[in-house]
Amino acid sequence: MTLTIAEEVLLLAYREDTGKPVIGSVELDAALAGAVVAELAVSRRVDFDDKKLVVTDDAPLGDEELDQALARISGESRRHKADWWVGRLRMGGLRKRLLTRLAVRGVLSEQTGKILGIFPTTRYPELDPSHERAVRDRVRNVLAGAQPDERTAALIAVVHAAKLDREAFPDAPKGRVKEIAQGEWAGEAVQKTIASVHAAVIAATTAATTAATIT
Repeated sequence: MTLTIAEEVLLLAYREDTGKPVIGSVELDAALAGAVVAELAVSRRVDFDDKKLVVTDDAPLGDEELDQALARISGESRRHKADWWVGRLRMGGLRKRLLTRLAVRGVLSEQTGKILGIFPTTRYPELDPSHERAVRDRVRNVLAGAQPDERTAALIAVVHAAKLDREAFPDAPKGRVKEIAQGEWAGEAVQKTIASVHAAVIAATTAATTAATIT
């Protein structure tokens, strides 16, 4: 089974036992949207032009979420910055759809209930731990010094931007995480992609947090 970067973020962001997220909703939803943008970028469907997201190939990837996002970006009449797209993609139930998809595929279980017998709640405990284990092993290997591939670097950039690394990999060397997240290890083209995704998630998270504070 092949997971998208966004699905890998979800596995790292949810506790295996309680099925609840370990970071806030604002950060998590921005990370998921950023992961979608990152996947399109490493798949050579979009690129970053002066911080703006540009479609370079509108051919579908065969994944419903990714293809919908690509079609949405391609259909926009104006170019927008990557953080603008992260802000838009984070809304509309992206997290719920991804969680449900993982549950249908047997990676997570979906358990509904009520708090105080009144307020509905849904938990997503892990059903098949092999997938998260593989993601963690891959990331730990890179954080320990191995040369990252572009996809793993994009995952680390998103995780770091959402501050999820502090929960998922608390013992990871901070300098190494930052180095990967900012693309300092890579050539110019790859560095631009990784650094742009990292910056976009941070900007979108800050904007959403500010908006929530004001309202």
